[in-house]
Amino acid sequence: MKAPTNPRTRAGRGVAAAMSTAPPAAPRAAPLGAAPRVAPGDGWRRLARIWWRNPLNAIGSVIILGLVGVAVAAPLIAPYDPLQQVLSERLQPPSARHWFGTDQFGRDIFSRVVYGTRIELQVILIVSLLGSTLGTAVGLVSGYFGRWVDEVLMRLTDIFLAFPSLVLAMAFAAALGPSLPNMILAIAVVTWTPYARLVRGETLRLKSMEFVEAARAAGAPTWRILLRHILPQTLPVVLVQVTLRMGTVILTAAGLGFLGLGAQPPTPEWGAMVSDGRNYLVDQWWMSTLPGLAIAVTVLGFNLLGDGVRDLMDPRLRK
Repeated sequence: MKAPTNPRTRAGRGVAAAMSTAPPAAPRAAPLGAAPRVAPGDGWRRLARIWWRNPLNAIGSVIILGLVGVAVAAPLIAPYDPLQQVLSERLQPPSARHWFGTDQFGRDIFSRVVYGTRIELQVILIVSLLGSTLGTAVGLVSGYFGRWVDEVLMRLTDIFLAFPSLVLAMAFAAALGPSLPNMILAIAVVTWTPYARLVRGETLRLKSMEFVEAARAAGAPTWRILLRHILPQTLPVVLVQVTLRMGTVILTAAGLGFLGLGAQPPTPEWGAMVSDGRNYLVDQWWMSTLPGLAIAVTVLGFNLLGDGVRDLMDPRLRK
């Protein structure tokens, strides 16, 4: 005898069969107002599009990339040895043989400008690294500890800011002795103050925030709080300041080289080359003018680069 079938069981089987044959449900829509998901690479691509959309950013990037390329490929680009003297060809005007002419010793100015790119980029990188590191350390210590430590360090900063940077760099370079390493050290010593001011302000703002208070309550040592929690938050500000001040570093280095306090002859440094041609400026204009144009183009490139980085880091200025 066949057992009666429960109607509830039969209905449940029908529902299960219908669910097994039904098409998959559509993905749930994101709630209204929620931020869309962004793939890891989309953010970088979006920043790249914003960067290259601005023509000034593109011009600055092309100039800087061109300078780096010239510095790397200097032996392939320069047609002559930058230190070779050919007195029979001295003070030759620009021509197909010597694109930028020759100086008072018959050296090819174009080759010297090309090799001088290496020296200028070296000065920029080392000075930016030393100055930003020193200024960041002073700003972190001053802003975090406060009280008499802040007072002493900020008054020292005010003393350095009371003098024009070029005059102070001249004093340090003259005291250390004229040479390229001493010039780099002198410029780095006088360029740390803006970084110290900016990092101190950021540290004062960050040290009272909840994540720093939580790290302090958890027993984290001071060095860990400074290096792991506060320092990473100040790096964008430091990066913007570094790029904005690279043009000033070039002008200061050129000024010291012009005064004879930088790289010594026969090193092909742009400021020294401008100084060499000042006695021939009326008739042999190319000796000072063309290295001076190299300085101007380099400063323009770094200024445009700094403005672009500032706009990219600040959401209020980003277009």
